[in-house]
Amino acid sequence: MPSGISESRPDMELKSTQRQASHRLCVVGDYAWDVLIQANSSLLQGGDSFGEVALAPGGSAANVAVWARRCGFAVDFVGKIGRDRFGQLAVEDLDREGVTAHLVASDAHLTGSVAVFVDPSGERSMVSGRGADFFLLASELPDSVVSAADHVHVNGWSVFTDPPRAAALRCAELAHRSGATVSFDPSSFQLIAESGVDLFLGWAQALQPNLVLPNFEEGKVLTGLTEPAPIARRLAELFVGATVVLKLDADGALVFHDGELTKIDPATDKLVDATGAGDSFAGAYLAHWLRARPHPGDHVAAARFATPVAAWVVEHLGARPRPDATLAAYLE
Repeated sequence: MPSGISESRPDMELKSTQRQASHRLCVVGDYAWDVLIQANSSLLQGGDSFGEVALAPGGSAANVAVWARRCGFAVDFVGKIGRDRFGQLAVEDLDREGVTAHLVASDAHLTGSVAVFVDPSGERSMVSGRGADFFLLASELPDSVVSAADHVHVNGWSVFTDPPRAAALRCAELAHRSGATVSFDPSSFQLIAESGVDLFLGWAQALQPNLVLPNFEEGKVLTGLTEPAPIARRLAELFVGATVVLKLDADGALVFHDGELTKIDPATDKLVDATGAGDSFAGAYLAHWLRARPHPGDHVAAARFATPVAAWVVEHLGARPRPDATLAAYLE
């Protein structure tokens, strides 16, 4: 049995030894291992191709947590892993990154895994396995940790199915009850469409997010509109009172806050791998925005800070490559 996992019951909360300052971000959701597959040429049915294949830590929620911590903010991560070697590696990974992990270990499911196919243009497609991260229950949440946070972040992977939807809703409820704010990233335009837009919106609106972070494709599906500015305005109507930050990939981002639209210029035109671009943006954004607490943070400044971080990520392979000297200096 991997070190640090208790045998006292099938599911047991695991906590890393990392402890940070009083103001905290709590990220709830998926931890998974990415199998990155980057082909040198287009894949043909039944054919063969050379390329790069690598195993890397991931999961959208875990990526947000790690990037927020790399940007200097104290982070708690709440999720579920398998009681397996990959689960133990997840504990070690988050501890190494300085993220305080509150993980439930399950004998019933393996730690999550995702196949990430990166085409020659740098665009990615993913196939997500239904690992332990999809089976987090509301009864397994560390309520005191969620309630103590200044802000709670949830993504679409936590609401597409139930479980873990009830756990995500419980986290939002605890956050609002304690006076914290909540952010939401819709996560997948394809799964929104497959779930049904109205049904998905009902789940997302129940979270009562103060901040919504969709990308352009997700915004199009959620609103039925095709231009960034109308999409952002319509999302602000759907999520009453929320700030909307529409991620536009190579075109930067668009911030809609208090009735005002602000365009954020892009920081790169070099795309190697789009995996984790939105997660790194969200993590950097939240870290910068939350530093201003208890006073209101500057959403435009946060977006301008986050854009170069996400740009650096898409110039490298994987969702969270180790920062080089240039990025490390920027994050300080």
